[in-house]
Amino acid sequence: MKNSIITENTSQKKFKNLIEKKYLVYNSLFLNLPYHEDVGVGQLLPLLSAYCEQSLSASQSPIEIIDSFFDIHTNIKTEDDRNDFLFRVISYIERQVVLFDSIEDAALPSIRQDVEDPRLSDMISQTRNGDHWQEVFNKLNDFKVRIVLTAHPTQFYQPAVLDIMSELRGQVVPNNLNEIDLLLNQLGLTSLINSKSPTPLEEAKNIIYFCKNVYYNAIGELYSRIKGKVKNLDNPEIVSLGFWPGGDRDGNPYVTSEVTKKVANELRMTLMKCYYSDVKKLCSKITFKHVDEKIEALRDDLYLSMFNEAHCLTYESILEPLLEIKKDIQEKYKDLYLNDLQNTIDKVSIFKTHFASLDIRQDHSVHKQVITYILREEGLINETLEELSTEELIDILLTRKLDLSDFHADDPIVADTIANIIQLPSIQASNGEQGCHRYIISNSEDIFSMLFVFALFRWTTTDMSKINFDIIPLFETMVGMTEAGQIMEQIFNTDAYVEHLKRRNSKQTMMLGFSDGTKDGGYLKANWSIYKTKETLTALCEKYQFKSIFFDGRGGPPARGGGKTQRFYASQGPKISNEEIQLTIQGQTITSTYGTKDQFQYSCEQLISAGLYNFTYHDKATISDASRCLLEDLSELSFKKYDALKHHEMFIPYLENVSPLKYYSQAKIGSRPVKRGQKKQLELTDLRAISFVGSWSLLKQNIPGYFGIGTALKSIKDQNRLDDLKALYREVPYFKALISNSMMSLSKCYFELTAYMGKDATYSDFWHILFDEYQLSKKMILEITEYDELMENEPISKRSIKNREAIVLPLLVIQQYALQKLGQDTANKVAFEKMVVRSVYGNINASRNSV
Repeated sequence: MKNSIITENTSQKKFKNLIEKKYLVYNSLFLNLPYHEDVGVGQLLPLLSAYCEQSLSASQSPIEIIDSFFDIHTNIKTEDDRNDFLFRVISYIERQVVLFDSIEDAALPSIRQDVEDPRLSDMISQTRNGDHWQEVFNKLNDFKVRIVLTAHPTQFYQPAVLDIMSELRGQVVPNNLNEIDLLLNQLGLTSLINSKSPTPLEEAKNIIYFCKNVYYNAIGELYSRIKGKVKNLDNPEIVSLGFWPGGDRDGNPYVTSEVTKKVANELRMTLMKCYYSDVKKLCSKITFKHVDEKIEALRDDLYLSMFNEAHCLTYESILEPLLEIKKDIQEKYKDLYLNDLQNTIDKVSIFKTHFASLDIRQDHSVHKQVITYILREEGLINETLEELSTEELIDILLTRKLDLSDFHADDPIVADTIANIIQLPSIQASNGEQGCHRYIISNSEDIFSMLFVFALFRWTTTDMSKINFDIIPLFETMVGMTEAGQIMEQIFNTDAYVEHLKRRNSKQTMMLGFSDGTKDGGYLKANWSIYKTKETLTALCEKYQFKSIFFDGRGGPPARGGGKTQRFYASQGPKISNEEIQLTIQGQTITSTYGTKDQFQYSCEQLISAGLYNFTYHDKATISDASRCLLEDLSELSFKKYDALKHHEMFIPYLENVSPLKYYSQAKIGSRPVKRGQKKQLELTDLRAISFVGSWSLLKQNIPGYFGIGTALKSIKDQNRLDDLKALYREVPYFKALISNSMMSLSKCYFELTAYMGKDATYSDFWHILFDEYQLSKKMILEITEYDELMENEPISKRSIKNREAIVLPLLVIQQYALQKLGQDTANKVAFEKMVVRSVYGNINASRNSV
């Protein structure tokens, strides 16, 4: 413990010197830049921040706070002038967040040296001299981490801003004030927001920016570094990329088959540009007789493939010349520049011709609509599938021979779904099979979720052996997770599908959805259900002799499966498959956790370490029968509390009228609608988890990240079982991971912001339900962890949160002020709606993992 305290103090001192002090200096430069000399926003902003904190502690409403601030501290009188001032404040704070992000990102590599996180190098060193090194080596040689990048609308920084941030990080380390001053000027004059919603192709290009500028070199260097520590390692897929933008059409009508094809081309052609850049550098070094001709020919071929989408190089046509050159250098030229060449060979082995594997995703209801249309046109039903028995429908899907190659459909979504499946082999021909080989079905709740897609593949090919696609069910609701075992048991007893699975290396990937699961069942119930579902599915796959791969649909915050994800993977018990770690990374998490080379490599090493730790020490993660019973009790108790909240008559009205929920669609941050379907009446089932969790985050209440935990813990304590709860936290890593991430959600709460609702005639009772559970959850978690304060064991993360919350406090108050104004009969409705929307950007960016 003594060493741990020293380490924490060292890292905290670094945080203070490298982040907090530098932010104070650079922020003072920023606030004094002459953007708006006439109103002095930069000088008034610190005063406004202090005034907001003081007034909120006195339970004043946002309208009272903003109005009194103008009356006391300014000469601004008219509402229009005051609104103009507030918009300028928003603009300043948005950029303060960018500044803090840049400073923190620049300092984190140094700070992490003193934080006792599990490191891959330590894991390798600890096991290398042990009795089980060969087993660990085999695991490392086979283990895979797949980072799947999504375009869900939680990402606000545009490429121009990301470039500025990159430059800032480079100047912050040497403390180059002149360059920093220049960059802050540029930042102040650069727009941070979209003038219009991005198209799916634009979203894809924004994420491809990271592939090209960060991940290409980050993954290549990481693999080389691991190979340097582990002799004879040959696992180029130890870290790979997945890609959803342009392939994920669930709830997004703008993702069409044409868009999918364009994104696949963009990925491949961008990769060719990366290869060209590397090979061009090699040309200037490898100038030896006969060898130079080979590398120049490859360079010229790559150049053609960069701009001509019809000029597609195969993986072999790139790799084989490089291997020939390697052989020549080894035999004739004394290994000169061999390391440089090997690094390029490694990258080609990793990325091949696809860069990132483009996943296709669609909702089960759409496939049902497509199958219904086809069978109706084929005369097999009159109107609905319900006319057929289960057995009859399965027989049609598995044995009926239909040809959809020339099928015509008047329904656009039916036509495009078929067109997309028909074109998938051509994408594999251009990008390689790994370029697009997975079809994910959202809302899988019965066997037909998989069989509908299997049938569509059958009916678009004449050769079953050429269906080079993995069909992946996504279990994301409580019903889906409950039925998952039965669904997969039926699938594994379906001969036609089993034959397909054997052709796919007897490997079944199954996706679990943390976001919708939490929205449906609450934090504790959803996470425990996912854990048990994984155990069930692992056992089933073992029974039928298939490899089970789990793909986790995670968002940024703990409420959506985020937080410290490596804890979850290290805490998975021996009954859960540990073949691979696959998870979605989206929006803020791309920039905050995987946005720089250092961040990406650190996060990937953490995940690899978690997998190796789980493999080596999995017995430590075993959950005893008694602990399982206690977890089950906690799960049901918390669900009962959360379910009652979900069905409270004020639940939806509160979200719609007190939070910025209904303004999400006006924020031009993504191409996908904020809810499924076109119903006028908002229903929780139609609401996207992103906007659901994000709205609670912007209220600083974070309900999905803890609600029900306090009540559950208190109920068990009242049974005189407090010691059992403390032991559960100490001894069960999985429960400790759940509680630790829940502490993060609680730490980001700030009920003072909405304390005025405690007196509201309409929402007072509902607000107090939320506030009481927040207080109880905080109290009970501190009691079972025996901490004095939340996140006591994570001082760096806690300090980062505190700094960020302080920066955006005026922004939060301004957003609530605008929402209050909209609740009144105001003549400036358009201005206040715009104010709510503009406030979204900085608030969410500052939290880094709020949605």
